[in-house]
Amino acid sequence: MELLGSTLTASYAHPRPASTNFLPAISTMTSSYRDRFPHYNLTHSLSLPWRPSTYYKVASNVPTLGPYCTRSQKVSESTMLPFVSNRTTLFTRYTPDDWYRSNLTNYLESNTSRHNSERLRVDTSRLIQDKYQEMKKIQADSTQNLGERVNDIGFWKSEIIYELDAMIGETNELTDVKHKMERALTETEAPLQVARECLFHREKRMGIDLVHDEVEKELLMEVDIILCCQERMKLHLDKAIAQLAANRAAQHELEKDLSNKQTAHRIDDKCHHLRNTSEGISYFRGVERVDATVSVPESWAKFTDDNILCSQSERTASAKLRDDIQNLLVVTANEMWNQFNKVNLAFTNRIAETADAKNKIQIHLAKTLQEIFQTEMSIESIKKAIRDKSAYLKVAQTRLDNRTRRPNIELCRDRAQLRLVNEVYELDETIQTLQQRLREAENTLQSLVHTKATLEHDLAVKANSLYIDQEKCMGMRKSFPNTLRLVGFC
Repeated sequence: MELLGSTLTASYAHPRPASTNFLPAISTMTSSYRDRFPHYNLTHSLSLPWRPSTYYKVASNVPTLGPYCTRSQKVSESTMLPFVSNRTTLFTRYTPDDWYRSNLTNYLESNTSRHNSERLRVDTSRLIQDKYQEMKKIQADSTQNLGERVNDIGFWKSEIIYELDAMIGETNELTDVKHKMERALTETEAPLQVARECLFHREKRMGIDLVHDEVEKELLMEVDIILCCQERMKLHLDKAIAQLAANRAAQHELEKDLSNKQTAHRIDDKCHHLRNTSEGISYFRGVERVDATVSVPESWAKFTDDNILCSQSERTASAKLRDDIQNLLVVTANEMWNQFNKVNLAFTNRIAETADAKNKIQIHLAKTLQEIFQTEMSIESIKKAIRDKSAYLKVAQTRLDNRTRRPNIELCRDRAQLRLVNEVYELDETIQTLQQRLREAENTLQSLVHTKATLEHDLAVKANSLYIDQEKCMGMRKSFPNTLRLVGFC
């Protein structure tokens, strides 16, 4: 096996002895190669300085093996170097001094690396001890600060709980009074909705029945009265609603502050008890660069104190308002009840008028339908007469057409020809007269149909108006809230 480099084809140019024992014996060659070339045993190594494939190719192409170059013929065997020495000269890369210097360099680098590593270990051990003591002190300070923070949160949390209980009680009392007022106001919504529904349904009246009659006037008056009553009730109710909203806003702020305090107390207490051996600790890269704080201790304490003072102020105003809500409901109930009766009376009169008009329209519609039937019968008789005349016209025209096929001189304008021509003209005139009368009858029929449609539409309008006033409107106005419900007691 060769020690360095790739296969050397350049070794072919080196002078070799021109002997018959030049080619080496290759033990791994197949029998076919042994048969083609002479086999000689060489005394030097079996490692050949040329490519076996090249050897095989040259051996197969050149039967007589001679020197590889002309220089080898001029060099005697005594002046040529041995084969092994020749190969060593070609493959040598370094000198013994290079080898010793390389070893010394490696030793020096090893000593330097060990020295640096030892010094780094000593410095690292000292750094670890210093940082451990420093971190231990810092952690103790943080634990103490967290404990003080937990105590502060606990104090303000107790203050918020006391004020929150007082505000909840006041809010409940004001809510009861508000519900009483709301029940009274809600009961006025039903009559108002009924009046508006009646106006809305009466807007669905069609055509001429969209009149501004007495019913519509009374309905508009009823809506105005109910709205006026509601405004007077809302004048006090709005104050209660606004005060209740203020109470709930103050209560909400207290509850939100309390919730935040509880969450902060739980988190800080958990942080206060965390140790290096606690479960759940982990790395959170970059969390120290996130500044999510929104307050300082002074603004934090002032925020809670302002919430408590605001809640106390709202409780005082709420207690004063609860004494001013009970004096308005009876008058409004009487006004709405009187107007309700007036509207019902106007509906009754209008329904009677609409029913009378509907009956008269039905009488005229029946007469119009009878005339339409007679006119249609007349039109059918005219159409039958036209069809009858059509047969005569066909016969006369067929005769004329056949006579046009007479040959040569036989095409004579005789009496028969003249009579047939006159017959066709007379039949055409008769048919045109009948068709004119048919058009007149059809126009009359169209007029009657239009009158019928108008009457039917007017009848539908009256029926629709009667249905709206009698069924929809009066059907909704059958009941009305009693006085106790209008004053909010039930």
